[in-house]
Amino acid sequence: MANRKPVNLALQGGGAHGAFTWGVLDCLLADGRIAIEAISGTSAGAMNAVVLADGLMKGGEDAARKALHDFWKAISDAGRMNPIQRGPLDVWLGHWGMENSPAYLFFDLINRLASPYDLNPHNLNPLREILESRVDFDAVRACDKVRVMVSATNVETGRVKIFRHGNLTVEKIMASACLPFLFQAVEIDGVPYWDGGYMGNPVLFPFYSTCESSDIVIVQINPMTRPGTPKSAREILDRVNEITFNGSLMKELRAIEFVQRLLDEGRLDERRYRRLQMHMIEAEEEILPLGASSKMNTEWRFFKHLFRMGHAAAERWLDAHFDKIGQQSSVDLRSIFQGGYAEAASDGCGENTSKFA
Repeated sequence: MANRKPVNLALQGGGAHGAFTWGVLDCLLADGRIAIEAISGTSAGAMNAVVLADGLMKGGEDAARKALHDFWKAISDAGRMNPIQRGPLDVWLGHWGMENSPAYLFFDLINRLASPYDLNPHNLNPLREILESRVDFDAVRACDKVRVMVSATNVETGRVKIFRHGNLTVEKIMASACLPFLFQAVEIDGVPYWDGGYMGNPVLFPFYSTCESSDIVIVQINPMTRPGTPKSAREILDRVNEITFNGSLMKELRAIEFVQRLLDEGRLDERRYRRLQMHMIEAEEEILPLGASSKMNTEWRFFKHLFRMGHAAAERWLDAHFDKIGQQSSVDLRSIFQGGYAEAASDGCGENTSKFA
């Protein structure tokens, strides 16, 4: 461990697409050159995080890799009886989405007309049973190998809530993954919570003051850019959800870029403000064609497809950027936000804005 490079991982949520993150984690654990200091996870990212922490406590990297494999296999096995499956035509054509599945279309329509309090009064959720059977939360809470932080959204205040690994429970993971159109809000100490993606997908700010490593690796599974204008009602809703679930992350990245820029210009005291090295593992070109409905696809073949995609993306990132860890960022935040600065300047927001274009 002493010769490994420490990093913090930020794991996005995204339903079944979390199997992409499984592939990334498997690659990083197998590579042996990375020491994961802390993980911030939301929804599926939170589940990956606690499964990994439990596995590390039981037997190190190999046990963690097996635990992740077994967890996603358990989800796939539980989904076999789900009536929402791909249609025969999609299977034949190799489409992973559910857009042509009658059961999915009916389920999508019903969810727009009735709440989970009407459709699921007993609040059944198979993911809870899988987590309870697969994760030893006593081991997670006692974990001294990686620090886990999980985000959820406080329904009443609209603020993000960070649950830290010292007091993590299955309820807190379920809160982080509680999509309000599918499940009833998860109450913890009398406070209702929804999916953490609304206010932190994932959160980065806990790394600043609690972690020694200044390297943050974001595992991005929700596309930031999607060319073209959505036209159908479903396409519009799917894109709105993508933008919403990336919004909090974009704001944090913009703030980080702004602070780094001021540090570069000598306008901030480096004794008070920390330099961060930002990195991103993603496969946006491969994930874009999958569509939002594929986030409900629990087929093992699909999980393995996403796993291989994530594993390959992590390998590419390691090959291209491993030497930059601890030295410099491998993602150019300035280029991500360049258009925003230019647009703000052209809209007459003042000379101070144009200086950051």
